[in-house]
Amino acid sequence: MTRPGTPDAFIRNEREAEIAARADRLASIFAERAPKHDLEGSFPFENFKDLRDSGYLKLTVPQTYGGEEASAYEMVLSQERLARGDGSTALAVGWHLHMMMQLRLSRAWPEPLYAQLCKDVVQDGVVINELASEPATGSPTRGGRPETTASRTEGGWRINGRKTFSTLSPILKQFVVTAGIEGSDKVGAFLVRSGPGVSVVETWNTMGMRATGSHDVLLQDVFVSDAETIRGLEQPAAGTQPIPTEGTMLHIPACYIGIAYGARDFALAFARKHKPNSLTVSIAELPNVKRQLAQIEVDLITARSYLYQTADRWDKEPDNRASLRTDLGLAKYIATNAAVRIVDQAMRIVGGLSLSRSLPLERMYRDVRAGLHNPPMDDIVLTNLANRAIAEAD
Repeated sequence: MTRPGTPDAFIRNEREAEIAARADRLASIFAERAPKHDLEGSFPFENFKDLRDSGYLKLTVPQTYGGEEASAYEMVLSQERLARGDGSTALAVGWHLHMMMQLRLSRAWPEPLYAQLCKDVVQDGVVINELASEPATGSPTRGGRPETTASRTEGGWRINGRKTFSTLSPILKQFVVTAGIEGSDKVGAFLVRSGPGVSVVETWNTMGMRATGSHDVLLQDVFVSDAETIRGLEQPAAGTQPIPTEGTMLHIPACYIGIAYGARDFALAFARKHKPNSLTVSIAELPNVKRQLAQIEVDLITARSYLYQTADRWDKEPDNRASLRTDLGLAKYIATNAAVRIVDQAMRIVGGLSLSRSLPLERMYRDVRAGLHNPPMDDIVLTNLANRAIAEAD
């Protein structure tokens, strides 16, 4: 992991330096715990206590409600550096940060409900996520209708269903679920609180990102009041343009390029110190290793540059955000694919030792591959780029 205080061209002012320094401190602590949680597939409860105590959880909460009101750029900076220590924790908390920023931009919730959520985050360290994936529908970005159902009852709704990939499930005291509204073709969104009818089924046993707590959540006749219904039968009129919030999803590429950065630092430190008895210098002086290190730098610099540039454009061009969707997808595509290549090169530099679970590279190798399955998917990004090129050629 990069040492705290190492100069970074993407840190432009004192506020960003403070955000980065906090993330660096936490990353150093989490890196020590990551092997155990990865091996066990256990949730890092202690990491989230540290995130709460440090104020990290309120990073994207509005200042009016006691938060730091981070920009997309600042969120990327913080998340990238946190992921250098522990990818699972960074990705998990990233969904919370994303949702708090998304709600800040969209104001999709009734204001009293949103204000209470912000208070819960700032004062009590509550985390939140939206649970949308299901066994039959897969990723919600593919457009499948939820099989989770919402049926009308006196004073609210009864929710029944099962959600998969429910990141943060071990500590979610409140979360949003999407559900098909019975007797309608509409899909609603409901704020669910942990309690009767809500249970976590520990299904998360994966190759990578093993400590995100992304288990299944089972909903059995769960009551949600009208006051906590985010989107019911009354929905925006057809043709209404939603407020763009896609920039909040940059937490995903930030996480994966952060993991890759950690792998780069490990391989570089190893190459500088490792001197087999057949050599008079470290392997960092070998031409083939230099080429491998250079290739890592090419991918890392390219991916980080485009990622931060895109985040900066999102912040500075609010009237142009709808047209930035393709660029946001490209930032994710570049970062996640570069991350896979970077960690692969790092392992080649370290050699057979990189396969050992006593070193972090094999975990990083497994973790970065998860980025290929986070939205937007590569095929969607490439299709959007092609469509834009064709449209611009007309």
